[in-house]
Amino acid sequence: MTETLPPAGIDLFDVRRLHLTETAVAPLSSEDEAARDRVWDRAVQANPTLFDGPVAACAGLEWSGAHTLVLSWARVTYRHYALRRVPGATALPSLFVNIVQPTDDGRVLAARMSPSTAAPGRWQLPGGSVEPPQDGEALDEAALGGQAARELVEEMGIETPPEALRLWAVTRGENGSIGLTYLAPALPESAVRDGFAAAAKAELAQGREPELDEIALVRSPDELAGLVGAHADYLEPVVRRYMQALVRRDS
Repeated sequence: MTETLPPAGIDLFDVRRLHLTETAVAPLSSEDEAARDRVWDRAVQANPTLFDGPVAACAGLEWSGAHTLVLSWARVTYRHYALRRVPGATALPSLFVNIVQPTDDGRVLAARMSPSTAAPGRWQLPGGSVEPPQDGEALDEAALGGQAARELVEEMGIETPPEALRLWAVTRGENGSIGLTYLAPALPESAVRDGFAAAAKAELAQGREPELDEIALVRSPDELAGLVGAHADYLEPVVRRYMQALVRRDS
């Protein structure tokens, strides 16, 4: 069975398997390309830390069976997303991995983006954009799990083997952006806080500002709502789903 997903919104899908296929990006008109570059150049002037590195964008989604998602992806750079601010142009949705990191007392980690990032002050889950594979490598479930594990150790100082992470949900939010959400094994609060402190210290020692500047451990969407600042659109639905799963497990 192949079923096209419903229109974009703040959606959360129960996905157990992913199939990934690479596709090409449609060429831009010279006018759209020039407008994109102007928008990007202004963004870099405002925030010189922005980097036009390679990323994988989502080119399409389809269901195959009840819980298998077929995801088409394309190679772009961060500059591509400047098309969102070009009237009449269309940018592919971004594609990212993130991680639900629970503590052993039933709370969930939320982290705040630091001032030098593209979303300063925003609360979200640890994670980052999906990177395209090198020549001869594949972008598959194993590679995505590896990227999620790398984000967790780089941002939070938490070393979790990729095979210990489980694809737990897929979200679709603003601009159709697709998030691949992994569930990590629960840890003591001290391990989470110590890992975060160590990761921040390592970044500062290299002369870099950490990507995350604050963390919080929440046990309900109400506590999440108390975090001052912008929130990633997927954050509340993901936290709510995790808390509901805990209730079902313990009932």
